[in-house]
Amino acid sequence: MDTPAPLLTAAAANPTGKVGRREWTGLAVLALACLVYSMDLTVLHLAVPQISAELRPTSSQLLWIIDVYGFLVAGLLLTMGTIGDRIGRRRLLMAGAAAFAAVSIIAAFAPSAPVLIACRALLGVAGATLAPSTLSLIFTMFRDPAQRSIAVGVWVGSFSVGGSIGPLAGGIMLEHFWWGAVFLLAVPVMVMLLILAPRVLPEYRDPHAGRLDLLSAVLCTSAILLVVFGMKKLAQDGPVPSAVGAMAAGLLVGGIFVRRQLTSAEPMLDLRLFRHSSFRTALTINMVAIFAAFGYFLFVGQYFQLVLGMSPLQAGIATIPAGLGFMIGSQLGPRLSRFIRPAYMIGGGMAMAATGLLLLTRITLEGGVTITVIASLLVSFGLAPVFGITTELTVGTAPPEQSGAASGLAETGAEFGGALGISMLGSLSIAIYRGQLSDTLPYGLRDDDARAARDTLGAAMEVANALPGKLGTAVADAAKQAFLTGMHLTSAIAAAAALVLAVIALVRLRHIEAGELATDPHAPASPAPQCLDGSHEVVAVEKVPAGRDE
Repeated sequence: MDTPAPLLTAAAANPTGKVGRREWTGLAVLALACLVYSMDLTVLHLAVPQISAELRPTSSQLLWIIDVYGFLVAGLLLTMGTIGDRIGRRRLLMAGAAAFAAVSIIAAFAPSAPVLIACRALLGVAGATLAPSTLSLIFTMFRDPAQRSIAVGVWVGSFSVGGSIGPLAGGIMLEHFWWGAVFLLAVPVMVMLLILAPRVLPEYRDPHAGRLDLLSAVLCTSAILLVVFGMKKLAQDGPVPSAVGAMAAGLLVGGIFVRRQLTSAEPMLDLRLFRHSSFRTALTINMVAIFAAFGYFLFVGQYFQLVLGMSPLQAGIATIPAGLGFMIGSQLGPRLSRFIRPAYMIGGGMAMAATGLLLLTRITLEGGVTITVIASLLVSFGLAPVFGITTELTVGTAPPEQSGAASGLAETGAEFGGALGISMLGSLSIAIYRGQLSDTLPYGLRDDDARAARDTLGAAMEVANALPGKLGTAVADAAKQAFLTGMHLTSAIAAAAALVLAVIALVRLRHIEAGELATDPHAPASPAPQCLDGSHEVVAVEKVPAGRDE
């Protein structure tokens, strides 16, 4: 039997801060995990028409299918981070990968919308175990500021690749297989991660990790889901008591959560971080930018397929320029930030994204492919460096003793922003769609057909295809125009948010000089890695030889 590897502090194991081949290979494994759960946020977008046709979900169920994954990831990130500190982050990463693969197989064969929602929820739980291991491990493994900037760029790029591969890979699968095949894409990737992680990724755990606050975890997740449920109910049925009550209950539970964090000796979320202006600004910009990005992703896939009549593969190919924009922008950001102030980088990127979003307000029922591709490229290329810079600002501007908590908040804000964008902008679009169709649907429709057409665009196209001649054409045109109206308004809202963020960045971050992140002024001479919960106890690094698990 092998002698257990000794526990060493990170500073003792790597006194110079420079890393070697094993750490870079470990970064590739972490990026693989990020790629998969980012891909799962977008892979379903092109499958919406097929899911609508076969499972016949209501509009509310359809939104839950798409975004319950992201909301559970966001709600459980901090809890899973605490568990990772206790049992080891690599072990948590591998447990999440195994669960992700198993649930993905079940989701692929879901027989109904409620079962698919349940599977997506379980995938969110598994995804939440993957996420906390990534950014906190990067800031632990890469203590040299220059190498850390590159590593953060790779981290952001992995999300970009996952987000762009999702629609393209989904389109290829949908061209030849049923809608459930999109879930099987994650299985070989997770298997590969399970094989590589114990060979190239060292184990990190905190022997002094704080206790697991189950009540705070339940309060955090409950607050998020109650508010989202209320928003969805509001979009579907108007201001009914159940919608207003759910939102009010969510806000109340959220208030209890905040109070508990402020009074707890070992808070799950250290709210003192928000006292730092640069931290608040960077975290807000990052969350709202992702809010805008994932919100518009939801509409572009449906526009290509249901409005313009493109096949899933054609729609996937049309997303390639946007994916390339994300990948190139995320790699250029860390390099340009050495010469350009972060405020100018963020302000310019958000202005470019706003330009692309405003272009989306000009698309029509015909001939909108070129405009949409150009708009998507502007949005992705503009936002990509913003994500990397704001992530590094979020962690880098926090005090050294709280960098772990800042890592957890950065990931939580990113996941929550993406899921909130899908939910809020999706709910608003549905409300506009239904309101307009109430006035524009042609006379002569049966009540059942009218109700189905008002539910989702996919259902409206099914109704139109089943109706004869001019009546079917009239239903299809009315539904497409109502969808475009919602898409135009939500794109305009996202553009306005991007412009506001550009101004905020220029005003609140102008004091940070170009290259200041690369010098890491807050870092001590030999910084020890931090716990995800923000404690400044030394994190133990269990150096496991390559090729050997525990």
